[in-house]
Amino acid sequence: MSTSQHSNPFPEKCQVDFQFEKNNKEHRTGQISTKRLIVRRGQTFNIKVNFTDGFNPEEAKLEMVFDMGPEPKKSNGTKVEVPFTNSINVKRWSGIISSSTSSELCLTISPSPRAKIGYHCLTLQHSYKTDVKYYLGTFVVLFNPWCAEDEVFLNSDAKREEYVMNETGSIYVGNSNFIHSVSWNFGQFENDVLDICLTLLNKTPTYKKNANKALRRRGFPVHIARIVSAMVNCNDDRGILLGRWSPPYTGGVYPGKWNGSVAILRKWHNSGYQAVRYGQCWVFAAVTCTVLRCLGIPTRVVTNFNSAHDTDANLTIDEYYNVEGESMGESNDSIWNFHVWVESWMARYDLEPGYDGWQAVDATPQEESDGIYCCGPASVKAVKEGEVDMKYDVPFVFAEVNAHCVDWLVFEDGEKMKVGIHESRVGHHISTKSCGSDLREDITSNYKYLDGSIEEAEVFEKANRAQNLPVPDKVLGLSMTTEVPAYNGKPVALSMVVSNKTAEEKSCNLQFWARKRSYNGITEKGCFKKHKQEITIGPNKDLEIPLKINYKEYGLFPDMFNVMKLMSVVTDVKSKTSASAVKDISLINPSLSIKVSSTHVMVNKVVYVEISFQNTIPDSLKNCVMTLEGAGLIKDELVVQCSNVLPNGTAKVKCNFVPFKTGMKKLLVDFDCDKMQNVKGSLNIFVEEN
Repeated sequence: MSTSQHSNPFPEKCQVDFQFEKNNKEHRTGQISTKRLIVRRGQTFNIKVNFTDGFNPEEAKLEMVFDMGPEPKKSNGTKVEVPFTNSINVKRWSGIISSSTSSELCLTISPSPRAKIGYHCLTLQHSYKTDVKYYLGTFVVLFNPWCAEDEVFLNSDAKREEYVMNETGSIYVGNSNFIHSVSWNFGQFENDVLDICLTLLNKTPTYKKNANKALRRRGFPVHIARIVSAMVNCNDDRGILLGRWSPPYTGGVYPGKWNGSVAILRKWHNSGYQAVRYGQCWVFAAVTCTVLRCLGIPTRVVTNFNSAHDTDANLTIDEYYNVEGESMGESNDSIWNFHVWVESWMARYDLEPGYDGWQAVDATPQEESDGIYCCGPASVKAVKEGEVDMKYDVPFVFAEVNAHCVDWLVFEDGEKMKVGIHESRVGHHISTKSCGSDLREDITSNYKYLDGSIEEAEVFEKANRAQNLPVPDKVLGLSMTTEVPAYNGKPVALSMVVSNKTAEEKSCNLQFWARKRSYNGITEKGCFKKHKQEITIGPNKDLEIPLKINYKEYGLFPDMFNVMKLMSVVTDVKSKTSASAVKDISLINPSLSIKVSSTHVMVNKVVYVEISFQNTIPDSLKNCVMTLEGAGLIKDELVVQCSNVLPNGTAKVKCNFVPFKTGMKKLLVDFDCDKMQNVKGSLNIFVEEN
């Protein structure tokens, strides 16, 4: 890694002890390294300087100089000159000589709680003899959520442990009817990740154009979160990930293959900053979480189920279908089964009081913000209150959790009929990993008031909802339910209930379509199942129509989430009025079983594991591969081939690795074959001292 380096004009005159291990432990950076100095701003650290030819501190009148960037200047804060004082001032760069002899200085230094993040070069110089300088070395400054003066201060030990220090986590996927978690290796303390994250900040177009200007805002977490959001995708720059939402995934891997961020960050760096292929929303979010946690900003991954992508900013999602239930593609709006972003904790001094705390940050390239593909930080409180004039990108996040959805049926002659209006289809079960446990925490109430409440209506009015959508007269009703959970390889049972809401008998036509879709709302052409039926319903009666979808009908899916889009329309023959029901279901893959052979796992000692997987689909599985990863357990990835698996058969592999860090770690396993993608499993492993 390249860092900002200065040569020492007097290399023979002093030696420096940065007390790496002691300082880094106190600054909670020892997991990153004990071979170099990494400190957090607003917190003191101690160093010793030994002068080989003697030294008189009273005559020397030394001061400290902290340089940053290619051309340090006082005018933009990249050169800071700090005289030694009698006491530490915690609100700015300061330092004291805690003790001295004729050959040694013991220094206590405190970086400003507003210090710029990154590499700093420390020099001692004579206060008025500028040719007398002692270059001491380079160290790294990070944000400090333990410091009350820092903008990212988070006043909870448990939350700091979870949102800054935890190297693993859970990402919630699936759909609102069946939510499941995928484990992820954030790995923010792997020894090269910090340098990659700091390099990322210097790869922005603004830095390349004018480094000194870009460095002016390097100490503001709002700015850092915004540029990380832009740089995790590669749409405007030499960022980390290239997004792709449909096959083929030529020249890269399907996004569901990733188990963690470390492999992605290393691949980006080692390729000379070529975009890694490929990412989807949870990958963009997870890498963003890694970078921000590494830099010291408390961050968590958040999933919104039934998430609206409102391209025209009218807070309405229009979906058009032909009489065969196929999407007409007349609107760029879409509803994703789920969408993942992160929240970062910080003060918002750029906003009026009351909007500090969790801020939504989204690196998935969906819409431009100030001409760049990034999103946020958007105050979650501002989203809830409908404060759409507040920066950054509050209207876009507001629409994701609040937009109305309108279904249209388009006939062969081009006539359009509105068959359904859904005011609460989006923004459900907004989820994040609970602090201190692997349970799911529902944080929907942080983003929106209860559907149908007075507060919700007031927020909509404040947000200047573009359309006041009329609700059609209720002549017919239609609902659809499925058995939950539903498993991949097994039949799917569903039931449609048609309701006659009038006092006269109705003759109706019922149509049903089932299609495969990717999680981000793209539906495949062609139905794998259709059903048409003429029905008669008595006055104010309900009629239930059961259906079943077999494995041979649905087969393989376009991605790892096994999503079906089910749609049904019932039409009154006489009045031509209609009702519709739309439902997405996600079939569950079999689970992986992971067992460790020993009850005590020791650091730097071989550990043996056995992984098994039962085939639940009525076909043989071929090209079976298991990929293992884990921060502190496996330095890169461990790939293990396994034999074909017969129907109802079990795949088993045995392998080993050598843990290299102590403490609670998480082993992540990914299983791939020709008929299933990226079946995930994980196991917590406590690594003891040897």
